[in-house]
Amino acid sequence: MTAAPLFQRIALIGFGLIGGSIARAARARGLAGEIVVTARSAKTRARVTELGIADRVVETNAEATDGADLVILCIPVGACGAVAQEIAPHLKPGAIVSDVGSVKGAIVRDMAPHLPASIHFVPAHPVAGTEHSGPDSGFAELFINRWCILTPPEGTDTAAVDRLRAFWTAIGARVETMTPEHHDLVLAITSHLPHLIAYTIVGTADELGEVTSSEVMKFSAGGFRDFTRIAASDPTMWRDVFLSNKDAVLEMLGTFNEDLSKLTRAMRRGDGEALFEHFTRTRAIRRGIVEIGQDSAAPDFGRLQPNAAKKP
Repeated sequence: MTAAPLFQRIALIGFGLIGGSIARAARARGLAGEIVVTARSAKTRARVTELGIADRVVETNAEATDGADLVILCIPVGACGAVAQEIAPHLKPGAIVSDVGSVKGAIVRDMAPHLPASIHFVPAHPVAGTEHSGPDSGFAELFINRWCILTPPEGTDTAAVDRLRAFWTAIGARVETMTPEHHDLVLAITSHLPHLIAYTIVGTADELGEVTSSEVMKFSAGGFRDFTRIAASDPTMWRDVFLSNKDAVLEMLGTFNEDLSKLTRAMRRGDGEALFEHFTRTRAIRRGIVEIGQDSAAPDFGRLQPNAAKKP
């Protein structure tokens, strides 16, 4: 725990996997004097109160924002502009306003025009998550050794950026700074396109009349199971992601289709050498991800290990 909290009051607007994990991590490490939470659903607010994670649970975004030193929007990208407009009159001068969306160009475009010059706007994207959502899904260790990308608009106060960097570092993340445009291009290939492919493959399996639903589930190999995990992600969030970052995703999708066509031609021609070369190159990328600690090399294919500890 830190000797003194980085922020006297943190306001979290929205309380799903990311918001809940931020609250748990900030409390565990003593990074906030007070954590104030709100959520659109009364049911969610009641559950947060039951969990006892926040110091206060309030009904409105304006009430949560009042007096906060750090305000983090943990809501779908498509809702951020309207919420920024709503909370703008209630923001404390000098406060840092941030978010957790996986699209940054749209966030800057939709939020910045509403925010007063007296605050510091530092968009962020913690590249961490699971397929689960809701107030019970968060856990304090979610961000450990995962990247959080900050995309401050040009001219943002560097001290505010450093302060937010210190916050994310304190809850375990590795922090990188880049422009919103570059972020969206990188995430289009590393996150958005894989989700689009996963939704497509799982949807295709569902539509195959000659393969029954029970067979798809019974004979799911590791690859298909991983696709179903990804495709189980929050549909509202991903709808907003694809609409907000459509240019970058479409660009990456075009490149992907070209590569897919090359593999299709190789199979038709019986060109084993081309297939082997491609698979060897992609295998090296997987090894690189494991080597930098962004995944485990354990060959479980989504299966629990026999001796794995069970949750109580």
